[in-house]
Amino acid sequence: MGLSGTAQRALRNAWALFVGDGIEPQHATASVVVADGPHRTLRRYGESDAGAPVLLVPPLAAPARCYDLRPGQSLVQHLVEAGRNVHVLDFGTMDRSDRHLGFEHWVDDIVPEAIARVAELCGGRDVDLAAWSLGGTLCLLTAAAHPGLPIRSITAFGTPIDYERIPFLGPARHLGRIVGEPALTAVTHLLGGVPAPLVQLGYRATALERELTRPWFVARNLADAGTLARMEAIDRFQADMPGYPGRLFHQMAMRLTVANELATGRVRFEDRTIDLADVTVPVLALAGSDDVLAPVPAVEAIGRVLPGSPHVRFEVVPGSHLGLLAGLAARGTSWAHFTEFLDDPAAPVPPGTAGSGGDVVRVPEFP
Repeated sequence: MGLSGTAQRALRNAWALFVGDGIEPQHATASVVVADGPHRTLRRYGESDAGAPVLLVPPLAAPARCYDLRPGQSLVQHLVEAGRNVHVLDFGTMDRSDRHLGFEHWVDDIVPEAIARVAELCGGRDVDLAAWSLGGTLCLLTAAAHPGLPIRSITAFGTPIDYERIPFLGPARHLGRIVGEPALTAVTHLLGGVPAPLVQLGYRATALERELTRPWFVARNLADAGTLARMEAIDRFQADMPGYPGRLFHQMAMRLTVANELATGRVRFEDRTIDLADVTVPVLALAGSDDVLAPVPAVEAIGRVLPGSPHVRFEVVPGSHLGLLAGLAARGTSWAHFTEFLDDPAAPVPPGTAGSGGDVVRVPEFP
């Protein structure tokens, strides 16, 4: 008696997963490099004469292919199909030689340069910025520090503002207050930053249940190539996470996490202060209902810190930190809100939760 179809699929998948090259090839939508340099590779997706320009900015310590995870889970493909002129900024990997780089390197140099280049390539049109996680922080700080840049709007996927509202960071914030800057400075100087393996381990720790139940998950879905391919794409993504430069990690730990300065609307970097009140473009903030890295209350605080923005729109969508950006449900939830916002970022929104600046609306979670 031969093996059943299910058994045959399970055997093929097991071989591909544990011995072969994987369930499916690593995905990469076709692109063209339009600018390059250290930590600033800029790629265009789709036709050069497509519609309005969109620049996707990744977080630090995450690969830029968060926007192009796999077929059906690619924000890049979605935007290209919608007729947008899509560009992605790639920071590449970090090593000890980058230890001196801080937020200023991205806020004053890399991100403004990419915005200007995209605007130039697209006939001088203003650029819609979109970013995930800490990438949203980079975009907000850049827009505030350089209000003359050709920015049309900003969309932030899972970008925390109020770090006091992130429960799992509570112990770290308490420890930071006790040991203070000298101890953290000594550690980051010794290591040159946070090495990639530690970043990858930390990200996995935020989804501990997934890691612990992985063997049972694989066994239960061994005949389901689609489910295994989605798991494999996440595993590959996590394995490619780069490290943090020492100076930037120090700033993030002390200024954003311990001092919680984003929640005050003013962030200090040595001899300068960036005031988020200087953001003057419409902003869309998206929060994942199951996000532990950027919980809903931490993201929703954006409505309090952007008084200069004409419209601050806030939406809650289903999903984890990565799921709200690249999950199977994203096309009908977060991507739908994003593309609707891009159609007219300046469109008035119904009055919602109070904010000292533009209108803020909170939309209930999807069923």
